[in-house]
Amino acid sequence: MPEGEHLSAASPADSVSGLEEDRPADVRQVGVGPWPGGPEAWPTDPRYDRELLADGDRRNVVDRYRYWTIAAIRADLAARAHRLHIAIENVSQDLNIGSIVRSANAFNVAGVHIIGRRRWNKRGAMVTNRYLDVRHHPEPGELLAWAQAEGYEVIGIDNGPGAQPLEAAYLPERCLMVFGSEGEGISAELSAGCSRLLRIGQYGSTRSINVAAAAAVAMHSWILQHAGPAPD
Repeated sequence: MPEGEHLSAASPADSVSGLEEDRPADVRQVGVGPWPGGPEAWPTDPRYDRELLADGDRRNVVDRYRYWTIAAIRADLAARAHRLHIAIENVSQDLNIGSIVRSANAFNVAGVHIIGRRRWNKRGAMVTNRYLDVRHHPEPGELLAWAQAEGYEVIGIDNGPGAQPLEAAYLPERCLMVFGSEGEGISAELSAGCSRLLRIGQYGSTRSINVAAAAAVAMHSWILQHAGPAPD
């Protein structure tokens, strides 16, 4: 199991399918080559990965994390993670889940919760799941119990009946944002556990936007209310 993934005690030990492989969807070469000057010039900081120093770092990470180990990156992100968690209902191994996880990494949320099926399509995540605290909950009730115990308000992002405009809403600092599956939205059980539903204002002819796009908009709305400037 990739580093950073956690299962609940009730989760089945499913075999890994091809959809679960941590293969990035974008295979363009990025990054930097071997550290200049050879081993004699390598930094002694334990956060640096000696194999990456020798061979180069082609991962899609920001410059400050070049040549760092996965564990070092995870620790640094966790130390300054925002008090925002997101939850995604996994009904059909939707490609959108990986894209949502990638956005969650970009906004450095404290945790990602997958509800329902354990296996999810990771290709759109561009391996960012390795740097996040990803948890699995087989049932919505388990997630809601976690949120109550940790003091997080559960906010559903959905354009269903009764939803209020996200643009006019104050979001709690300790916030768990919930996103449903593409096409079906948030399940009735999970929706009943939300303190409120918020919708994103739209100005065109389409009735709804892609759930991955909606998740990015919603997370950024929280960032604008509670986070400071992004690091250089």
